[in-house]
Amino acid sequence: MNNFKLPPEVLTVIERLNENGFEAYAVGGCIRNYLLGTEPEDYDVTTSAKPDEMKMVFEGLRTVETGIKYGTLTVISGEMPVEVTTYRVDGEYTDNRRPENVTFTTKLAEDLKRRDFTINAMAYNPAVGIVDIFGGRSDLEKGIVRAIGDPDERFNEDGLRILRALRFASCCGLTIEENTAGSVHRNRQLLENIAGERIASELNKLLCGNCENVLREFYDVFAVFLPEIAVCRGFEQHNKYHDRDVLEHIIATVAAIDPIPHLRLTMLLHDIGKPEYFTVGEDGTGHFKGHAKGSVRIAENFLKRMKYGNEISGKVIRLVETHDIPIENRRNLIKRYLNRYGQDMFFDMLKVHIADDMGKNVSCRERIKIYNAAAETAREIISENECFSLKDLAVNGNDMKKIGYSGAEIGIVLHKLLETVIDEKNENNRSSLIAYANDLYEKNGDIY
Repeated sequence: MNNFKLPPEVLTVIERLNENGFEAYAVGGCIRNYLLGTEPEDYDVTTSAKPDEMKMVFEGLRTVETGIKYGTLTVISGEMPVEVTTYRVDGEYTDNRRPENVTFTTKLAEDLKRRDFTINAMAYNPAVGIVDIFGGRSDLEKGIVRAIGDPDERFNEDGLRILRALRFASCCGLTIEENTAGSVHRNRQLLENIAGERIASELNKLLCGNCENVLREFYDVFAVFLPEIAVCRGFEQHNKYHDRDVLEHIIATVAAIDPIPHLRLTMLLHDIGKPEYFTVGEDGTGHFKGHAKGSVRIAENFLKRMKYGNEISGKVIRLVETHDIPIENRRNLIKRYLNRYGQDMFFDMLKVHIADDMGKNVSCRERIKIYNAAAETAREIISENECFSLKDLAVNGNDMKKIGYSGAEIGIVLHKLLETVIDEKNENNRSSLIAYANDLYEKNGDIY
């Protein structure tokens, strides 16, 4: 750890505590990430100073009492928030979430012992170096996630640790140690006691890692909060497009799309309704007509239970709803797609279609070329400022009023004009559009 350089803001916190006679170490995820060669997302500090002593030490700096009952004070060092927590021993857990009480201690080892996994129980300061009582560094070298002590006890303390184990495996490229993995399966029902928003937070991170093996090996864990995924395992599709069962298809599509939460969630949910809609034709071919509706219904219920916000829920539902609509590389059609769905949504739709095809039989992925070509056409339309929406139209509602249109007629005629431009039956210039609108009006206002 000789080359481990803490940010100046974190060093300031540690040095200030040391100068006042207290031990202090950077702890947890920042040490893990450094050893993995990745940039820490944030820095936590653990210290022998009690909460009142911390307040005294950091007098003059901006602080926030984020969890003072549990010994945590957030110190704003420079512009960086650093969570500083007193060494502590956790009391009894009664809600599978947090201890009823904590006891402060002066021993770093006692504090590290209460943590979840060995890879998160390492501490460091420049004077002492790394403190690794439970073999976290060795476990990282072995590529494993291992609970500290009895994994059943760790998970019963906080059921969310089950998903955290899966998240670390996914995001850090690790596997879960055998005893810990067995405990994950045995105790998975503890997730029923965990708030939806806490599950969603872990799930977003997990899905955006290398999650294929985790989804495959621990599908029963996901089934606790997404029960419909269980029946997807082993559900054969019986058609030429699919050489995988529904679950394996879902896993392949999740891996094939950009690691962005709403896109990964879309692929997790896009075919979740398939088993309910399965039929077999006379020739033995499997069909799933209308399954998008079933997937939307399941997705809506799931996103609501997990307390996802309107923005991400709206995106996921729209993408699941449209994941199997036909898309062709025809310029006028693409303008209609852009008009109907908007630029961002349309490009996301193409990504979903491509990922969906990547989960199919290799011999049935020919439409990927069409989707890539459609994306290029859309980029050309946008870069050349071609008209595909009312805001791009060279005329507006006031122009229609001057001709004589009123009320709902105005919107109707503007949309009709836009269609003529998209279909290249009219140029998008003011004089030709007004002439066309006048002509319609003179024909007894026949715009319907």
